[in-house]
Amino acid sequence: MSTESDVRKILVDHAREEARIDGSATIEAEHLLLALATRDGTSAQRVLVEAGLDREAIRLALQREWQESLAAAGVNVDVSALPISSPDPKRKPGIGATARLALERSIREQTGGTVRRIGPSHMLAGLLATDRGRVARALALADIDREHLLAQAIAAEK
Repeated sequence: MSTESDVRKILVDHAREEARIDGSATIEAEHLLLALATRDGTSAQRVLVEAGLDREAIRLALQREWQESLAAAGVNVDVSALPISSPDPKRKPGIGATARLALERSIREQTGGTVRRIGPSHMLAGLLATDRGRVARALALADIDREHLLAQAIAAEK
């Protein structure tokens, strides 16, 4: 089973790097999802890959979500044509609201709040346990059955 340090490493190293690449001041739910997709050999990564969600597929889904969100606000732009942010290697993004909520759901819904350690699949389940937010919208636009993926994430950690 994964250890607390695995989850800490996902948060501190991988998700923070994804946030830095995006030029984000905070680690958000989408950065956690991207980080989980890069953690080779974890049950969370296997669940994502089996659904066709490697890092690149997730990035494309997030890009599409951003474009759709802008269009809904009346801004029609090809987001792939926008300049790529220049990551600041000194920036240390903190935990944002959506990542914090996903972690709280990971503990509450996956472990009943009684286990002190959560694994990557618990974290994935916490990300998938809501039908709101950027991750849920991106998955819907990519024709991913979020509820089915959630069930697979829950089963993977047992």
